[in-house]
Amino acid sequence: MDDSRLHDLYGEVLDWRHQAVPPVSHGRTLRSWLASEPAVDDLDTPVMTLSAPALEHNLAAMAAWCAERGLALAPHGKATMSPQLWRRQLRAGAVGITVANLPQARVARAFGVERVLIANEITSPAGAAWLGEWARSGARITVFADSPAAVDILARAGGAPLEVVVELGSAGGRGGARGAEAAASVADAVRAAPNLRLVGVAGYEGSVTAGTDPAALAAVDAYLEELAALFAAMDFETDRPMITAGGSAYYDRVAAVLGPLTEDAEVVLRSGAYVTHDHGFYARLAPACRGASGPEPRAALRARSRVLSRPEPGLAILDAGRRDVPFDQGLPVPLGPDGAAMGGAACTQISDQHLFATGVAAGVGEVVALGLSHPCTAFDKWNLIPVVDEGRVVDAVRTFF
Repeated sequence: MDDSRLHDLYGEVLDWRHQAVPPVSHGRTLRSWLASEPAVDDLDTPVMTLSAPALEHNLAAMAAWCAERGLALAPHGKATMSPQLWRRQLRAGAVGITVANLPQARVARAFGVERVLIANEITSPAGAAWLGEWARSGARITVFADSPAAVDILARAGGAPLEVVVELGSAGGRGGARGAEAAASVADAVRAAPNLRLVGVAGYEGSVTAGTDPAALAAVDAYLEELAALFAAMDFETDRPMITAGGSAYYDRVAAVLGPLTEDAEVVLRSGAYVTHDHGFYARLAPACRGASGPEPRAALRARSRVLSRPEPGLAILDAGRRDVPFDQGLPVPLGPDGAAMGGAACTQISDQHLFATGVAAGVGEVVALGLSHPCTAFDKWNLIPVVDEGRVVDAVRTFF
């Protein structure tokens, strides 16, 4: 990555556009404000923060778990859209960064990511041409394709050779060729294009199920076995082809089913949410949290929200709402002083600028700590996120959505 671009982020002058920092920081550079060792209690509310120790733990634990199994990791950058966190993931051993679309790819290019996996079809002629030019500059770009029509758009774009992986889908899922015969036609189209190289196969097991019961896990395994069979049947245009799968819920199954292929393939996980984990969605689905093989993640995401009103017995109205915290995969969880879920407390309803909580003792004007669910819809709400440790702000990460 381009260290100078990352360094420049700390020279940004803070002002009203950075909602996570207090007005006293306005007019100072981010570097200067951090040097003043601001206290977490000085942050206004609502605000989302990241735990420095939890981030460091998650980065190291996932890297070690993958290394022990010979798996490559290209974490999905859409979870955070933070080049600073991408840099830390790469330094921990990740082989590249995954993105989902062209706007995200442009962020990766702006910050000098050298290997990018676009886990989606690209059907914009202008976008495909831009990717070809980017590849011409020396970047390694890999794109999903699931139809000859999508391949044709890439082929007509020209530019330096793009790496293409054939995406295998599942019934009722999103992208991906439906079945081996359809996937073979995609592979034939890629091999016929002079500016494309067939380098592997790809899939997303999260489209198969959202459950963790034995039947759901068996369905995940069956899909991954189909992906492995497709890999075995393909004639690739590279010495070490890629097989890639793995969201943030079932990477244990990817390791179990696809791990044996590491002698013949680069087995690439695309898990992204591990870096922050959460108190809800992934706290239920992540492998270690359901007793399976996986690194032990720690929730790094928090929100601080102030009590605005106690209008009824047992009810507290907080100043965090849909604009501030994720809610699509579960409401925030009130936390106690030890950082664990507060027994008997719950968030029951959310509106644009208010959060309804029961079972919390905080009075009007007091701050309630909240655990959050689903990182992928948390980071997009904040353009600057303080990183905290022992009551102090020790860093801050910029996001680019």
